[in-house]
Amino acid sequence: MSAEAFLIVAFLIGYLFGSIPFGLVLTKLAGTQDLRSVGSGNIGATNVLRTGHKGLAAATLISDMLKGTIAVIIAGSFGGPNAAMLAALGAFLGHLFPVWLKFRGGKGVAVYIGVLIGLFWPAAVVFCVLWLTTAVITRYSSLSALVASFVTPIFLWWFGHLALASLFAVLTLLLFYMHRENIKRLLAGTESRIGKK
Repeated sequence: MSAEAFLIVAFLIGYLFGSIPFGLVLTKLAGTQDLRSVGSGNIGATNVLRTGHKGLAAATLISDMLKGTIAVIIAGSFGGPNAAMLAALGAFLGHLFPVWLKFRGGKGVAVYIGVLIGLFWPAAVVFCVLWLTTAVITRYSSLSALVASFVTPIFLWWFGHLALASLFAVLTLLLFYMHRENIKRLLAGTESRIGKK
């Protein structure tokens, strides 16, 4: 298989990994109600936390991160950096728009971190530090993700990773789009804070 042909395979590998709805799978295995009928109806870790199962939320977060990391590592090991980046894009899109759930998936924060770990882990550390700092100060999970993702492409560009900066600029725009309702609530002052019932 040519290098160019493998790029398509890499994207598909990423998409298939990214489209695994771990939040939905884990909550079903645990016997909780359908996650799509809880809170925001989202399949991510934040909504899993609304079921009252912190362990399941943590497992969902880790699983959603790892599916991005693993997709990047597999594609990169066979096809190099370009394949790894396409797998990252595929994994992110797979999580946001999984074919198995009529293209209604999560908001992408955990997968964003996961593909960062696989592509350039120091940027993932920066993302997590910014997320935690913003969360401690504001108690807004959504705002924390928005701030951290906004800074990530700038960080990558500053350290000379121009291709990665371009990729994560696209992922950040998608993440902002998926958080559009959160942004409206933040502006209106009605967004839920972390820990608030």
